[in-house]
Amino acid sequence: MHVGGGFADYTSVTFDELQAVVDALPEDPADYPDLRVGDQGIKRKRWYVEGYERFDERGELVRCDPKGLEVRTRIHRAIEPAVAALREDLRLLDAGLARTGLRTTTVSFNPVRSEYRIEPPLNEWERTHRLGSPEERTAHLHMSTYGPDLNLSCSALDEAALVDAARKLTHYSPWLVPLSFSSPFRDGGPWGGLSARTAVRTGVRPAALVFLAGSEGQLAADPSLTQVARLPAEVGRIEFKAFDACPDPELYGELLSLLTGVVLDETLPGRRTTPDAGLHKHVAGVGLADDDVHAGTGELLDAAERALAGRPADLGRLARLRERWRRRESPADAMLAAYRAGEPVAGLHR
Repeated sequence: MHVGGGFADYTSVTFDELQAVVDALPEDPADYPDLRVGDQGIKRKRWYVEGYERFDERGELVRCDPKGLEVRTRIHRAIEPAVAALREDLRLLDAGLARTGLRTTTVSFNPVRSEYRIEPPLNEWERTHRLGSPEERTAHLHMSTYGPDLNLSCSALDEAALVDAARKLTHYSPWLVPLSFSSPFRDGGPWGGLSARTAVRTGVRPAALVFLAGSEGQLAADPSLTQVARLPAEVGRIEFKAFDACPDPELYGELLSLLTGVVLDETLPGRRTTPDAGLHKHVAGVGLADDDVHAGTGELLDAAERALAGRPADLGRLARLRERWRRRESPADAMLAAYRAGEPVAGLHR
């Protein structure tokens, strides 16, 4: 988001401008081997420029249209240090952006541009590589959406249990995600719902992924539920991908406790290999104001609390999350209230 107002995306900021911000941030060799660098070497730090990469007919990188700046944390053994690390890295990012005409904002869908158009069309090399998996085929959709990957590393579970946990999170995703909704805008104003990201993304893209050691145990699904781990630190990782971006890192901690409780729970019966796109679209519009959605989210909070008995830190985070649930509150409600009051929100002015 530009300091002077307006939302900065690939039409108004270049990859090199954002990369200059990353270049000025510290690099810590201790981040590796926890974090993946990637084929192009762009992801060399905890911060990197996320975007859509374009290649020539020989597979050489030509350009990267920037979506924004992504922040990652290395693996932590508990939620508290992970949240603290994210908070500190966001502080460093804000300090780095202070020297530019940009600043950070929290929004989960591009508020002014709903669609990223692939221009020029994909060449033959790109088509071969972009159409090889469900996620590559729909990679352009992420250019309009913003949200976290919340990871649980479950090395004690065997592969069957890991896949089962991912299928459970996929089934219950429609009742998990309303607590995070933060995308009430699209195409320049309110769209009538609370999460444009959920309405557009989930179902076409995964709600959860699980990373397994090899090809054995992989499920054929569209979108994917399983992937082969790309580095040893990913083996046994469950990645929940359906939450919206959160304005306060503490909310990420609360949601991580909720995910932990749902994974540890032994009573919830629902399982799905792919997300229910229609149900996600419905929930994206009504959120926790809908009595049935509200009740479903409450059942998940109850199950998580039972599964986390004896873990006071997790229970404290769930108690704060339950207060949000009681108020039927998501970040989108505050964003809409600020917008209606005439305050600028994510670069939009009423």
